[in-house]
Amino acid sequence: MAGPAASTTTKQAPKKQAPKLPTYKWTAKTRTGEEKAGEMEAADVDAVNARLRQMGMQPVQVKKKPVEIHIKIPGIGGPTKKDLVIFTRQFSTMIDAGLPIVQALDILANQMDNLEFRAVLKDVKERVETGSTFADSLSHHPKVFDTLYVQLVRAGELGGILDTILNRLAVYIEKAEKLKSKVKGAMVYPSIVLIVAVGCVAILLLYVTPVFEKMFKDFGGTMPGPTQIVIDMSHFLQDTILYIVGGIVVFAVALARALRTEKGKEAFDRFILQVPVIGNVLRKVAVARFTRTLGTMLSSGVPILDSLEVTARTAGNFVVEKAVRYTRDRISEGKTIAVPLAETNVFPPMVVQMIGVGEATGAMDAMLNKIADFYDEEVDAAVAALTAMIEPFLMVFLGGIVGFFLIAMYMPIFTMAEGIK
Repeated sequence: MAGPAASTTTKQAPKKQAPKLPTYKWTAKTRTGEEKAGEMEAADVDAVNARLRQMGMQPVQVKKKPVEIHIKIPGIGGPTKKDLVIFTRQFSTMIDAGLPIVQALDILANQMDNLEFRAVLKDVKERVETGSTFADSLSHHPKVFDTLYVQLVRAGELGGILDTILNRLAVYIEKAEKLKSKVKGAMVYPSIVLIVAVGCVAILLLYVTPVFEKMFKDFGGTMPGPTQIVIDMSHFLQDTILYIVGGIVVFAVALARALRTEKGKEAFDRFILQVPVIGNVLRKVAVARFTRTLGTMLSSGVPILDSLEVTARTAGNFVVEKAVRYTRDRISEGKTIAVPLAETNVFPPMVVQMIGVGEATGAMDAMLNKIADFYDEEVDAAVAALTAMIEPFLMVFLGGIVGFFLIAMYMPIFTMAEGIK
């Protein structure tokens, strides 16, 4: 008993982390006279020189890299998708004109207005100068260049068609952002109206109704039914406002934690896809994104298994991601793509049939892009129909709430006026 008890009271001292070594920028010459540059973490300059000599290079210059201080200014964020599209198009043009990658990156970095994007491009340039591939250099900045971007650039480098791949990437990003903005635009208006409605109701019940209630009580008499309902609602809200706010906060925290788990995210995404009207729009968006991403990668020469892996990561919906991963596993076992896609029951039968036709004819990338274009138009029509349906409903809803409150508050006034006459 003594041994275990003693062990529970004994605490191990926390291990101290070794201090991070400073970074040095170096320039050196190889045995053939070629000059190279790079960065290295070391204790001092002598350690850098010794390491370079071990690598078979003669040091030319070694200096300590200055500490970079990044100050976040409110309103100025990281690079936007528009910045990324402009960079991709300009970079493609320079590569097509025969400029070396390092020179093109240097030119674009110096003319970039976004300071954070400029720093990213300079880091990418330095990594390419030290011998890394362009794709590997981009992969060190996943917040700017996602997996899809890096994989397509890697395919372009291997196939010698980097300029063509970059053009496809720019088109893909533009269309993906256009699709996303359509859905966001459709949700902004009803969200604003609902927030305004809830705010108006809260103000009326918490601040306006008590004033009318005091006035009515001073005059005496029986309250009309609608007026009594509003007064009761006001009392209920005043008594429970803290509990309501606390419940909302607890629900939001619980939902956020649930969405961090696979089961919670899958349940939420599945529920969203089954919501009437909105679920139909989101399903079409998911199909458009899946076909556009897969079509772009296949037409760029990326193997289908790698393409499906990237497509799954960028699906934006866990249900769709799971379906794509299931399809990828079945293809690796020798199945065609159409059969497992149909088994998931996530994609519409027409989409599965068209993909099957494209696979049979050897033109699946072209077929996927056609499906994506078709569903882009379908999303346009669905968003327009959703907006047209929601607008009058919200106006009637908001008008009904305000109208009911006005009637309820003025009914006692009319009753008192009749009594005075």
